[in-house]
Amino acid sequence: MGRLAQTEGLTEIQQEILTTVRSFVDKEILPVATELEHKDEYPAEIVEGLKELGIFGLMIPEEYGGLGESLLTYALCVEEIARGWMSVSGIINTHFIVAYMLKQHGTQEQKDHFLPKMATGEVRGAFSMSEPGLGSDVSAITSKGVAADDGSGDFLLNGQKMWLTNGGSSTLVAVLCRTDEGHPEGTAPHKSMTTFLVEKEPGFGQVRPGLTIPGKIDKMGYKGVDTTELIMDDLRIPADRVLGGETGRGFYQMMDGVEVGRVNVAARGCGVAQRAFELGIDYAQQRHTFGKPIAGHQAIQFKLAEMATKVEAAHALMVGAARKKDSGQRNDLEAGMAKYLASEYCKEVVEDAFRIHGGYGFSKEYEIERLYREAPMLLIGEGTAEIQKMIVGRRLLEEYRNQG
Repeated sequence: MGRLAQTEGLTEIQQEILTTVRSFVDKEILPVATELEHKDEYPAEIVEGLKELGIFGLMIPEEYGGLGESLLTYALCVEEIARGWMSVSGIINTHFIVAYMLKQHGTQEQKDHFLPKMATGEVRGAFSMSEPGLGSDVSAITSKGVAADDGSGDFLLNGQKMWLTNGGSSTLVAVLCRTDEGHPEGTAPHKSMTTFLVEKEPGFGQVRPGLTIPGKIDKMGYKGVDTTELIMDDLRIPADRVLGGETGRGFYQMMDGVEVGRVNVAARGCGVAQRAFELGIDYAQQRHTFGKPIAGHQAIQFKLAEMATKVEAAHALMVGAARKKDSGQRNDLEAGMAKYLASEYCKEVVEDAFRIHGGYGFSKEYEIERLYREAPMLLIGEGTAEIQKMIVGRRLLEEYRNQG
């Protein structure tokens, strides 16, 4: 392990977990990541290995069979995994968000039913807010859940969702739909949304009556992991699969999940940036021009210095955001800052490593080519940079409200 991105104040257990994960990344992920990514192949063996390590239950409480670890421990593990291959961290992130939402907002029956199976990875989670025409404007969703008129208490879900990570491989999807709580005209849209827990078979096509996963979306990067649409056509969901047992709470539940998801995306940016720095500084010492390694040229040393500073700054902000959430405090300001900075710096560090590689950076034989295609996803995942700046700006105005 190099000097960069160290975290002070970790317990022996946290250090042991991170050492184990880093060793797994070095031995099981890095040697195969680029080959699997170029094939767009799902990393089945890696996922099985992560199940054995207990990563799928890292933050699930011990009473449900998980490890009961903190958001900080989880984020640091994600950082390590993204350093190996960012797609693998995506497989875990959406699962983790659903498990977190269940832990925080689920009924006791929902927790007892799902969390033990999620801890082992037997049940794999995905969550769905976005739709084809709305992007980050969650309040404008059109998918609907209406009470069935047969007196069963069930709901019928209709609509189309977009950008589901794990859409095909998951067996449990948390889906946000608009519902009618009988509010008066003019009620804010976010008060009429409900999260439904949709169980399904893994795979593509019609995975249960009324639910279709059309297939994988072909992407520039972030390959291996399945990103899909989700189409609901009178999908029948029983009342006991409303998250928390009460309609109208979905927006708040999802935003709570996204808040920790943004720490995760920041951690992914930190991990990818670290790997890019490692590749850049290694190549700079191997490649010779004008009679000496290019690392001996001041221009390259300046680049390495800037890259390392960005890696350190992003890591520090990400750790601070995770620790704030772990302390029980609201962290949307810190999570927004961390996600924004880490994703922007990740893109810049990757590009500098790409430049250091020169023409070889454009070759698929070199790992930096893969990172160059992966980094842009972090600029838009879990809310664009512009969304993060809106969140941060509004929170700053709340904190520094002019009392004059």
